[in-house]
Amino acid sequence: MDLKNKKVLVTGADGFIGSHLVEQLIEEEANVKAFVYYNSFNSWGWLDTLSKEKLNKIEVFAGDIRDPNGVRSAMQGCDIVFHLAALIAIPFSYHSPDSYIDTNVKGTLNIIQAAKDLNVERVLVTSTSEVYGTAKYIPIDEEHPRQSQSPYSASKIGADCIADSFFRSFDLPLTIVRPFNTYGPRQSARAVIPTIITQLLTGVQEIRLGDITPTRDLLFVKDTVLGFVEIAKSDSLVGQDCNIATESEISVGDLAIELISQINPNAKIILDEQRVRPDKSEVFRLYGSNKKIRANTNWEPMYSLSEGIAETVDWFKIPENLVKYKSDVYNI
Repeated sequence: MDLKNKKVLVTGADGFIGSHLVEQLIEEEANVKAFVYYNSFNSWGWLDTLSKEKLNKIEVFAGDIRDPNGVRSAMQGCDIVFHLAALIAIPFSYHSPDSYIDTNVKGTLNIIQAAKDLNVERVLVTSTSEVYGTAKYIPIDEEHPRQSQSPYSASKIGADCIADSFFRSFDLPLTIVRPFNTYGPRQSARAVIPTIITQLLTGVQEIRLGDITPTRDLLFVKDTVLGFVEIAKSDSLVGQDCNIATESEISVGDLAIELISQINPNAKIILDEQRVRPDKSEVFRLYGSNKKIRANTNWEPMYSLSEGIAETVDWFKIPENLVKYKSDVYNI
């Protein structure tokens, strides 16, 4: 499917990955409608940082993914929907699981129900590598068992299942897109890379982290959004779920050491108990297979880890970006 001139809705467009996806879709010459979370400040999240030239090329719709009426209004006339809106912080899901069911499961249901009724040509539902839990084998392919090791991952498994059921029950042309651990400019402070970088850049000598032994398959955000675009173009992935992964891994500890060496070699890592996930909830190894996406699209990762980290650090070094983060506060 060619995206040029297609009417495309991006939910979660005000967020980290969503805002980068909006930019990429502008490059693809799609007609973009950006669904942002309604708030009384009229904030469009990270879209507010885009140039006027880019903002003039998109339509912004403020609403709430939990509201089926607003969702249906936003989707009127759309050919393709990229559904990224979600609650994603794992620690927050421990004490507020109801909100994850409402947003992640019911929000996804609102999207696919409207897509079915409005005959949308294609829906991409965003999943997460957290649905796999700690790897039982590597690389983790799409057939790997699902393990709900947090209320967050359970809600995403539920969202994946309800989406898959609509393909099987109603032939809704959808794909479940499963990016591994995405990082880059604009990522929220609840993620490990911004946590490390912002502490280092504000001169902290003791970098507070949780368990540093887990490994992650780290994917630069520009590679992630290119994966979304290539999956949308692939008719062979309708009715499938598809990883976006680099087929590599690095431990949190080794990642922290690398960032420390680049920014402040005198800093030390110390354990902060409040950042440690319960043992049975921690996902200790994520190492994804990209065999399916390579076989069905033209996608391949363009950024090495060192290149992606360098671009991310440079972005955080810009004072007006760094000031948006509270490095001294643990953001769950």
